Amino acid sequence: MTETSEQIATDIPSESWIDRFAPEVIRPYLRLARLDRPIGTWLLLLPCWWGAALATPAWPDATMFVLFTIGAVVMRGAGCTVNDLADRKFDARVARTATRPIASGQISVLKAFVFLALQLLLGLSILLQFNAFTVALGVSSLLLIVLYPFMKRITYWPQLFLGFTFNWGALLGWAAVKGELSAPAFVLYGAGIFWTLGYDTIYAHQDKEDDVLIGVKSTALKFGDGTKPWLVGFYSITVILLAATGLLANLAWPFYSGLTLAALHLAWQIKSVDIANSKNCLRRFKSNRDFGLILLAGIIAAQVIG
Repeated sequence: MTETSEQIATDIPSESWIDRFAPEVIRPYLRLARLDRPIGTWLLLLPCWWGAALATPAWPDATMFVLFTIGAVVMRGAGCTVNDLADRKFDARVARTATRPIASGQISVLKAFVFLALQLLLGLSILLQFNAFTVALGVSSLLLIVLYPFMKRITYWPQLFLGFTFNWGALLGWAAVKGELSAPAFVLYGAGIFWTLGYDTIYAHQDKEDDVLIGVKSTALKFGDGTKPWLVGFYSITVILLAATGLLANLAWPFYSGLTLAALHLAWQIKSVDIANSKNCLRRFKSNRDFGLILLAGIIAAQVIG
C-alpha cells in the first residue's frame, strides 16, 4: 500500500530547540546525538531506572537516577554516532534519513569519530561513579553497541539485538545498587528484550519500503501484514516476565496494579496500530515512554508501600 504525503512521517524535526538556541557550528553534532529527539534516550534510560528501583526497598537514590539520566543521553548519542557511521551510505539513499549529518556531509567521518571518542570518554566518566562490578558490566555493553548497526545486513531480527543493547541498563541499574546480579535482574532484562521487539517492529514499519530498495532486513519485513499476532506474542511475554520479576523480587500489590495499567497500554498499541501508516506507527512507538513510566511508578510504589 502506497502512503499519501500526509501519512509519510519523519522523526527528524524541521525546527527544534537546536535551531532556536544552539550555535550553528555545533548544531550538526547535537542532531547526530539525537538531542532533538528524546524518545530513544527514554527507551535506553527506563530499564536503568527499573533495575535500580527494583533493587531498592525504598525510594530510589536520586543521585543514581541523575547519573543514569546523563549516561543515557551520552550513550544514546554515542550509539547513534556508531549507527550513522555504519549506515552513512544507506542513509544517503533513504528520504527519511538523507539529511542526517554524516550522510549529508555536514560532519566528516573523521570528525564523527572524534565526536564518538568524546562521548565515550564522558560516558566512562559517568560509569566510574558506580561500583567496580557495574563499571565492568557497563564496559561489556560496548560490544553490543558496536555490533547492533550491522545486524540489519545479516538477519531479519536486528530488533532482537537492539533489545539486547537497549535493555542492558536493567542489569546496570540492579548492579549499581546490589553490586551483583541475581534472578530478578535477568528476568527484567528478558522482559525488556521482548518489549523492544514489539516497539521496534512497530517503528521499523516506517522504513520497510526503503529497506527493501537498499537491501537491509527487519522484523517488519519478515512479519509483513502478519505483524499484529507477533506483537501480541512479544508483548504478552513482556507482561508475563514482568509479573515473574515482581514475584522474584517480592514486590507488593502496587506493582501489579501498575503492571495491569502498563499491559492495557500495550494492548492499546496493538489494537490501534496501523502498519500502513507511518505517522500512526511513530506515535505508537513514542508512546512506549508512557508504558515505561507507568511500570516505574508501579515498582517504586510497591517498594515504598510494601
